[in-house]
Amino acid sequence: MKILAIDIGGTAIKYGIVREDFSIEQSFEIPTEANLGGPHLMNKIMTIVGEYANDVACVGISTAGQVNSELGKIIFASENIPNYTGIEITKTIHKKYNLPVSVENDVNSAATAEANFGSGRGYSDFLCLTYGTGVGGAMWINNKIYTGEHFSAGEFGHIVTHTGGRKCTCGNNGCYEMYASTRALIQGVKDATGKTLTGREIFKPENFSNVTIRAVIDNWIEEVIGGLITLIFIFNPPCIILGGGIMNEDYIIDEINKRIHARPMHSCKSVSIKKAAMKNQAGMLGAALLAKERLQGNLPE
Repeated sequence: MKILAIDIGGTAIKYGIVREDFSIEQSFEIPTEANLGGPHLMNKIMTIVGEYANDVACVGISTAGQVNSELGKIIFASENIPNYTGIEITKTIHKKYNLPVSVENDVNSAATAEANFGSGRGYSDFLCLTYGTGVGGAMWINNKIYTGEHFSAGEFGHIVTHTGGRKCTCGNNGCYEMYASTRALIQGVKDATGKTLTGREIFKPENFSNVTIRAVIDNWIEEVIGGLITLIFIFNPPCIILGGGIMNEDYIIDEINKRIHARPMHSCKSVSIKKAAMKNQAGMLGAALLAKERLQGNLPE
C-alpha cells in the first residue's frame, strides 16, 4: 500500500509517497504561495493529488490552521493564508478522485509522528510545540491527540503571556508567539543590531559570539521558558517536545532544560525537554499514519 502524504506549511508544501512501513519513497517541495489565498492553495493540492491518484490507496494531509479532522475542513486560519477558513479539503478531493482522505492540523500531525517514530516514543502523554513564524502546539494524551470539543485544543501560541502586549494575528494582545516565536527572535536581533538575520544565521559563530546578539537570544529563551512553565503547571507532563528549525540548536535546548530544572517545584525538575527527532519529515509521516488508520478503521470520508 502506498500513501500520498502532503504537508502544507506557510512557506512550502512538502509531498510524496510513503510506503506502508512508513519509509518515504520520494518527496518534493514547492512554494505554498500562501499570500494568494486558500482557493489557490487548494488548486495546488488538487494538482498534486491528480498526479498520484491512480497509484495510492489514500491521501494524508497535514496543514496549518485549525482543522475539523472528522470532516477534513479548515475551521479557522489566520490571514497568513487568506480565505483558507471554510475550505473543505476532504470533500473536494473525495468528490473528484474517490480516495480516502485524512486531514489534520500540522502540529497534531507532527506530534503523531514523534509519538510513533521519534522523541515521543515510550510516552503515553507529552506536549509538543513548534517554533517558527508563530508557535504551534499539540497535546498527546492517553496515546492519542487531544483536540478538544471543537478541534481547537493546543493553541499554545495564543496563551497570553504579556497582558496588553503586542497585537497578534489572532486578534488578541500579548500572545506567547509574539514573544517566543522564531520570528520574534529575528525581530529582536534586528531591533538590537539593525541586522536582518535568519534563525540559522543568528547562531553562526560570528553572530552567536556577539554580546548584543547573545543577550537577545538569552532574553528570548526566557520568553520561551515563560510559556513552557505555564504549561508544566497546568499539565505536569513527563515530556515536552520542541520542534521547528530553531530548536535544532543545542544551546537552546540545553539552556531551557537547565533553567527549568533549576526551579524548585518537582514538576519542573522532573519534566524532560526534548528536541523533535523527525524534523522536516514529521508532517508527512504523521499525515500518512493518520491516513492509514482512517483507511483501516473504515472511518467516514
